[in-house]
Amino acid sequence: MELLIVSVASLLAGFVDSIVGGGGLILVPALFAVFPTTHPATLFGVNKGASIWGTAVATVQYSRRVNLRWAALLPAAAAGFAGSLGGAWLVTMVDGGFLRKLLPFVLVAVLMYTLVKKDMGRHHTPRFTGRAETAVACCIGLVLGFYDGFFGPGTGSFFVFLFVRWLGYDFLNASASAKLLNTATNLAALALFAYKGHVWWHFALTMAVANVVGSLLGTRLALRHGAGFVRLVFIVVVSALILKTGFDAFLK
Repeated sequence: MELLIVSVASLLAGFVDSIVGGGGLILVPALFAVFPTTHPATLFGVNKGASIWGTAVATVQYSRRVNLRWAALLPAAAAGFAGSLGGAWLVTMVDGGFLRKLLPFVLVAVLMYTLVKKDMGRHHTPRFTGRAETAVACCIGLVLGFYDGFFGPGTGSFFVFLFVRWLGYDFLNASASAKLLNTATNLAALALFAYKGHVWWHFALTMAVANVVGSLLGTRLALRHGAGFVRLVFIVVVSALILKTGFDAFLK
């Protein structure tokens, strides 16, 4: 029964995450509810062990239909991997709890900006080319990779927002690009958790299958309905993240 519950949660997480990020909003609380006495690092390891497969499959699916800017994104993915390792290492030495109270306010700012700028992300008009685009993408990858390793909630949605706002991508292209970088940051975190022995592979692999199924369904919807649909899901997911992180920070 435990495996069934977390597998259903993993399927839903893969569905949401493939569209706009934020799958951890579903899967991580489910893991903590089902295994309340388990060390958090183990549950985070199971989460990464399941979700990385859905994210990777979403990247492949998007790449077949969306013209990803590989010259900029591959170095950015490498920067994200390095940043995530650095963040994961630092969190073993420094308490990242101060971010818990700051995060809801950052998410509110992201949501308000998106709602006010109604045309933001509707049209794909990249602002940079060549080395400039690579440098900006690497900056995004490094900073958010570090954040993902150090703290984590909302990383996929932050990737989407910055690709839209800073690089000028539409929401569909931003989501596709975010999946590649998020796969790299998840891989770094998973490698660290696995090295420390914090992954239950018998759970993670079964949940990974469910996550991939959800990811395929979500990717298909995003590709079919385009940037406007992804923008709507982004608004819904960020709103849910605000409620969840706000509750965790001030009411829990």
